[in-house]
Amino acid sequence: MGEINDKTFYPCSRNSWTNTMFRLQKDTTYMMPAHFGGYPFDTSYQAQQRATMLAMTFETERAELERYIPEEFELLAPEVQIAFNQLTEINWLAGGHYNLVNVSAPVRFNGKKDHVDSAYPLVIWENRTAPILTGREQTGVPKIFADIEDLHVFRPQYSTSVSYEGNTFLSMHFEAQPPMTGDELEQAKRQFRQLDLIGWRYIPKVGAPGADLSQFILFPQWMEVEKASEGKGTLTWTELAVMQNPRQYQIIKALAALPVKKMIRSAMAEGEVILDTTQARVLA
Repeated sequence: MGEINDKTFYPCSRNSWTNTMFRLQKDTTYMMPAHFGGYPFDTSYQAQQRATMLAMTFETERAELERYIPEEFELLAPEVQIAFNQLTEINWLAGGHYNLVNVSAPVRFNGKKDHVDSAYPLVIWENRTAPILTGREQTGVPKIFADIEDLHVFRPQYSTSVSYEGNTFLSMHFEAQPPMTGDELEQAKRQFRQLDLIGWRYIPKVGAPGADLSQFILFPQWMEVEKASEGKGTLTWTELAVMQNPRQYQIIKALAALPVKKMIRSAMAEGEVILDTTQARVLA
């Protein structure tokens, strides 16, 4: 990456300053607060990070899950995937790290122009502010905050938990089988080559009901898998009271109520995750 300085991440923050009032530049991408500067829009840029992923997929009741799927979509299967990711060596965070838990369902977007199969995230918890803000503002990913434990490793046992102000609401446990090899590993690599998701960028009106902006955004991403293992996974939800988590309790309650008819698959993978942010596009 070379020398790291203030221009590495905000190259327009100083060079564009003059004695005039602040003015937005046409070739620059900004995030709030925009008046401190942005960075040139570069279509070749990709966000890269090392990742350890623990994903569990279960079958649930179609009608119950469809309550949380917007009418512009078709639910492809009554399945929910809960995926923990421990991300490190993140290029856009100068080598920083964070954890996330993504709860998603497989959907097909049926628009006037676009017909796209992808994952639809119902919610994504993250434990760092910067990725929450970028994901929400740029691609409509429904990111909210929680404390997420690093993966506890006592081979072949792996576990993590998610909490809010000391109140745990999700625990994940995984017992790994021997690592995949040969054709089995190659198949896993092909499966993780497509991790695209569709975000819903919803901006409410000011001082009135409804939305000033409501659009669905395809966000391309994938994982270059180096190691993978299947195993036995278990999920444990704990509902929280309003006083324990006043802005998220209804989300936790809804997800905890989804019946687990059967666990379909549980797997762990290690490798590099690439987010192709500049290739994201609004679906129509």
